[in-house]
Amino acid sequence: MASTTATLIPLEAVDPAMVEAVLDRAFGPDRHARTAYRIREGMPWLPGLSLAALDEDDMLVGTIQCWPIGLQTKQGQVPLVMVGPVAVVPERQGEGFGVGLMSAMIAEDARLAASGGRALPQVLIGDAEYYGRWGFSAALTGGWRCPGPYEQHRLLARGTALAAMPAEGMLGPWLVA
Repeated sequence: MASTTATLIPLEAVDPAMVEAVLDRAFGPDRHARTAYRIREGMPWLPGLSLAALDEDDMLVGTIQCWPIGLQTKQGQVPLVMVGPVAVVPERQGEGFGVGLMSAMIAEDARLAASGGRALPQVLIGDAEYYGRWGFSAALTGGWRCPGPYEQHRLLARGTALAAMPAEGMLGPWLVA
């Protein structure tokens, strides 16, 4: 992996059309059919945890978005943060932008929690080998379901409150009462 200097900025500072262009290039125009889009459907991304990466020429090369979602259970919904997509344009993948975005988001989440915010467990659909470095694991998500196709071993979660989470439920948008 090459060492790259990136400038990270809040995602809200980037033109939404540019964000969409990066996502299309990273995941293809059919990305909206993915299960993760169904889970967070209708939710706005979370400004404090959503970031953009600019390269040495100030070109947008990557983004990370986080979303308020819920684990719908028989006892009610439990709040979570869905991480992703983590997107890097194809020609810059493998240069550390994704690692930088993830690490910065995790650090910002910890900073918010330390300043009195509520630390919510985070969930994503992804590769355990890659996301495991930040503590994501499928160890406690075996009874969780998603509204669409997915591989159970790729449903990963992390967080200090994860052990207290319900063992079963359906992931979906945060339902405001």
